[in-house]
Amino acid sequence: MNDPAKIRNVALVGHRGTGKTSLFEGLLFKAGVTNRLGHVADGTTVSDWDDDEKRRQLSLSAALAHVERGGLTFNFIDTPGDSSFLADAIASVHVVETALMVVNAVLGVEVQTERLWARAAERGLARLFFCNMLDRERADFDVAVAALQEAFGQQVVAVHLPIGREHELSGVVDLLAMKAYTYTDGKAEAGDVPAEVADAAAAARDKLVDAVASTNDDLAEKYLMEEEIGEAELKQAFADAVAGGQIYPVAAGSATHLIGVDLLLELLALAPSPSAVPAPVAVGADGADVVLESDAEAPVAAFVFKTLADPFSGHINVFRVFQGTVAGDSTVVVTRDGHKERLGQLLKPQGKETKPVDALVAGDIGAVAKLKDVVTGDALCAEGESITFPAIEFPAPLMSFAVSAKSKGDEDKVMQALRRLAEEDPMLDVHRDAQTGETIVAGMSQVHVEVIVERMKRRFGVEVDLKPPRVPYRETVRGTAKAQGKHKKQTGGRGQFADTWMEISPQPRGEGFAFVDKIVGGAIPRNFIPAVEKGVRAAMSEGFLAGYPVVDVQVKLYDGKHHPVDSSDMAFQIAGSIGFKAAAEKAQPVLLEPIMNVEITVPEENVGDVIGDLNSRRGRVLGTTPRGHSNVVAAEVPLAEMLTYAPDLTSMTGGRGDYTMEFLRYEEVPAHIAQKVIDDAKKEREEAQKG
Repeated sequence: MNDPAKIRNVALVGHRGTGKTSLFEGLLFKAGVTNRLGHVADGTTVSDWDDDEKRRQLSLSAALAHVERGGLTFNFIDTPGDSSFLADAIASVHVVETALMVVNAVLGVEVQTERLWARAAERGLARLFFCNMLDRERADFDVAVAALQEAFGQQVVAVHLPIGREHELSGVVDLLAMKAYTYTDGKAEAGDVPAEVADAAAAARDKLVDAVASTNDDLAEKYLMEEEIGEAELKQAFADAVAGGQIYPVAAGSATHLIGVDLLLELLALAPSPSAVPAPVAVGADGADVVLESDAEAPVAAFVFKTLADPFSGHINVFRVFQGTVAGDSTVVVTRDGHKERLGQLLKPQGKETKPVDALVAGDIGAVAKLKDVVTGDALCAEGESITFPAIEFPAPLMSFAVSAKSKGDEDKVMQALRRLAEEDPMLDVHRDAQTGETIVAGMSQVHVEVIVERMKRRFGVEVDLKPPRVPYRETVRGTAKAQGKHKKQTGGRGQFADTWMEISPQPRGEGFAFVDKIVGGAIPRNFIPAVEKGVRAAMSEGFLAGYPVVDVQVKLYDGKHHPVDSSDMAFQIAGSIGFKAAAEKAQPVLLEPIMNVEITVPEENVGDVIGDLNSRRGRVLGTTPRGHSNVVAAEVPLAEMLTYAPDLTSMTGGRGDYTMEFLRYEEVPAHIAQKVIDDAKKEREEAQKG
């Protein structure tokens, strides 16, 4: 395939449990790519091939497959719908022209449906719905379509109509062709529209034609004059309206029973090609916008949107070619830092299998292994070109754990494995906490981090222990106090002597540390003043209440003594540290805790429970705002109370709640809680000394 106009790039997106993987499986089976239909429950699907996915029966990362059918190449991406593993879904909408939004016919519009719709809308993608699971109890196509219209506007219009309800679902009416397809063991038989749905089908077709005609002047005229509109003419106008985001068609069926899946393939043939929609805008070396062209002859510009870390074959980078032709055994420039990479064998993924190809043209998606330094988000360009793509915005991690190697001596292996996995998963954050010295792994949920730990063990052979990270408390003072810091040591030969007097006072919150030199008359020689400050800073880093760093204080050095022989930098450092601790203890010391700005998106019926729960966590609720079918609760909550919030929110909302959290400010910890933190820290120090 060397013509961008013959390519269709489609991402299957939607909430967890809507049947995306089953639909992906059905599309491949119906297209003849596979000769047997895999099932999620059996662990036999093409896309959920990872052991974790089979065990959890849940997609954890995107899977790609391609289909050659009717002179077209379809690149399908099956994306995860669980909020913990959305990185690949978010990245995938950056490299396709069409988002196929899979909806559960029983539950309708869910949280991730709205979130991913917003992402697809930002990218200007064509959007189609597949109303799945119409064979389930309480499934209702009309109710589902009405819910989609309420959420996403009146441009949502049915293009199929189910025949039969719930367990009696037997087929689908194609409203574009006005033909009925009834299914036996997944095989379709075309025929006339059955009498029992004839009226409903006629009314639904009128709505569809009306919606399409409103986007096309020639068709609108024919429609108003009640002239006959040909199927080919209607399909072309329909395809143009879908590509332009003027209508959002809803297809119907049941993926597991293969009902409507073949019709969906035909519908996706009408989805836009890379050359039928405006090309994405990239950024040139001078910072100016560069409009890319879906032209196989233009200079190469490709975007890496997914990285797989494999302990044996190293990295596999999955990329979309936006311009030019990428050939195997060619050289590209990685514009992040300008280094060159020699491409080896190019691949077209088919689940975990790959098919070698010689080249990939503009609009196509493929992969390449064993590049030295290429990561997700990189642009690959022709030599002499310098194009970058806007960074993909991923949600910030919500749940952190401290990790430590189970086996002594495995620390380096753990860090190496974590770094490799973080390259694969952009929503995973791995860092060392400078204050506590702990290695922190932050993810979207407990399940997310647990999956990472399981992958480390299986892929890299290292095991770790997980524990909640320490809250980064801070210490400060509320009052002003003076104290002496004196260090005197005489042990034969030259002694050590330094004497300091200092005053400690609070600074406004967030102002940090100020050291003021008020020494007059040479009580302490100038060359020893920096040593005093160094001693104060060392004492501040260790704290005086519970071992946490001290912030927002002013230290005024106003008097002292020195000895012409025994005074030294080290002596004044020690004296400065002693003086600071003595003054701080008398200046009403207090503990500070981080307060987080929290936004929680929940169904309307759960708002009361969520607010009550936030109050029990010492949270201050600022208000609620409706957003689509949900409500957003804004609150300020101490971080200490949010460490285990994710699983609690999941149980409160049946998995339909979600939240974002960012640091806001430090505030004083209530006395009774502060005392417990101080006691725990003291106990920890005592145990560490014993150990």
